[in-house]
Amino acid sequence: MTDTFDAPTTAIDDITGDYTIDPSHSTLGFVARHAMVTKVRGQFNGFEGTAHVDATNPSASRVDLTIDVATVDTRSADRDGHLKSGDFFDAETYPTIRFVSTDVKRDGSDWAITGDLTIKDVTKSVTIDFEETGSAQDPFGNVRVGFEGATTVNRKDFGLTWNAALETGGVLVSDKIKLEFDISAIKSA
Repeated sequence: MTDTFDAPTTAIDDITGDYTIDPSHSTLGFVARHAMVTKVRGQFNGFEGTAHVDATNPSASRVDLTIDVATVDTRSADRDGHLKSGDFFDAETYPTIRFVSTDVKRDGSDWAITGDLTIKDVTKSVTIDFEETGSAQDPFGNVRVGFEGATTVNRKDFGLTWNAALETGGVLVSDKIKLEFDISAIKSA
């Protein structure tokens, strides 16, 4: 019996086309410094997105991503509940985070995607640097592309201002948050 991990794939030379992000093979994560001494990682488990990739004319490319705030997961139910509360995301009032690209640039396998990131009805322009990690036809006949990227934002810019001072100085939660993306997208038929 052949394991699907060992099944051969065929590299795709031209990745131009329309894609849907595959949530079961993608991660939308974040990293915050906690108590000034360690990093706490989390992710959103519910999201959907589409992309049009134009390898020849990158400026014609576009991305649209919607994240379900209630799916935040930091491996701590208490912390997740606090993040969903009015102190942070206020998931009841603002159930989604949205990113819509406004500009796409490419230099070889490096892509820079600039767009409007909206959290709690506050929209700011951010640029996410991505590396194209590959393209292939999977064993099920799907054409896939992969991208890994990251950017850093200041959470206060989006109205996420809750914090607590530490007796030793500093604060409980860092203002700067690193956003990390590991994306697998399936080409539309």
